[in-house]
Amino acid sequence: MSIFEDTAPRSPRPRPLRVAVLGCSGSIGTQTLDVCRQHADKVRVVALSVYGSTDALVSAAREFGARHACVADTAHAADPILSELPDGCELTVGDDALADLAELPDVDCVVNALVGAAGIKAGYRALAAGKVLAYANKESIIVAGDLLMPLARPGMLIPVDSEHSAIFQSLVEERARDIHRLWLTCSGGPFYGRSRSELAHVTAADALAHPTWLMGAKITIDSATLMNKGFEVLEAHHLFEVDVDDVRVLVQRQSRIHSMVEFVDGSSIAQLGPSDMRIPIQYALSYPERWETPSPRMDWCAEPPLTFGEADEESFGCLALAREAGRVGGTMPCVLNAANEVANEAFRRDACGFLDIERIVRTVVEAHDVQRVESLGQLDQIDRKAREDARAALAEVMQ
Repeated sequence: MSIFEDTAPRSPRPRPLRVAVLGCSGSIGTQTLDVCRQHADKVRVVALSVYGSTDALVSAAREFGARHACVADTAHAADPILSELPDGCELTVGDDALADLAELPDVDCVVNALVGAAGIKAGYRALAAGKVLAYANKESIIVAGDLLMPLARPGMLIPVDSEHSAIFQSLVEERARDIHRLWLTCSGGPFYGRSRSELAHVTAADALAHPTWLMGAKITIDSATLMNKGFEVLEAHHLFEVDVDDVRVLVQRQSRIHSMVEFVDGSSIAQLGPSDMRIPIQYALSYPERWETPSPRMDWCAEPPLTFGEADEESFGCLALAREAGRVGGTMPCVLNAANEVANEAFRRDACGFLDIERIVRTVVEAHDVQRVESLGQLDQIDRKAREDARAALAEVMQ
């Protein structure tokens, strides 16, 4: 099912929109709360979750008067700070409790800002419960798109990633059959233009210095390897029902054009704006309306020229790996994601080199026996096996 059919609802959302922010202490979560703070007359935060950052959870719950709070990591279930949650705020603990927030009857919209595979179950349950899902957890679609997309009624699944938000906005009032190609823009990351021999010596600190976007550590490393862009190709394939090879990656170093749609008549529509994630977050909450900007406005007369380039899939092999996983389909993207999470984390703690991320992922995906996606339980088992295989591949790399 497409997320932008002509039948998509155009009536305003409930006001105030009752929101659950899953992963409220991370980069997307904190920026979501900033949007909610600026539009307190339109949004009410009723549920919050963190993995283990209980100080941030309590602070946000007190500020917004949340009715529900969840700590996913059971090791933090007894943190003393939790006694300072506001009166009447229900506290739950654990992964299952986290997913339960997505089904609460007093929640209209779930912002899925969780990192990694942990967000898949919550996204699935939100859509199954008929909630609006504003998702930044791309793994939900990459790994389980075959299960989630049939649940996504038009206008109820809104992407928060700047690129997919840009495509979504460019397609409002358009028809799927008129799409010729999607142009998925990319800053190129901190290593744009470098050869593989140069990439062999970069460090995690180098990779975390993204030129235009402020993001969490995991996604910043994925942006440096271009695995993140590969994931976004797979997302676009599911969200907009286009072939993987009809999604072309375009390097746009200034990060002002956030993506484009090229139509059959040769016209292209793009969404441009500041490099500020609060804008796509806000659009996911306001759709189909537009609210006053949370970001300083652009002075286009003062902007430097916009430049364009080709993504180098030979030097940055993770992008090519992701594209091939999308062509194969089935459970292959699940394996790709799991292996990448292990390799990404190892690089961040200096347990492997930058190019070893690609080597580890390639080893795991090439050994995988692809299956048809049938259930979340099946994907969970495949995810665990792929992580074991990735850790074994990491050990071999480090010998």
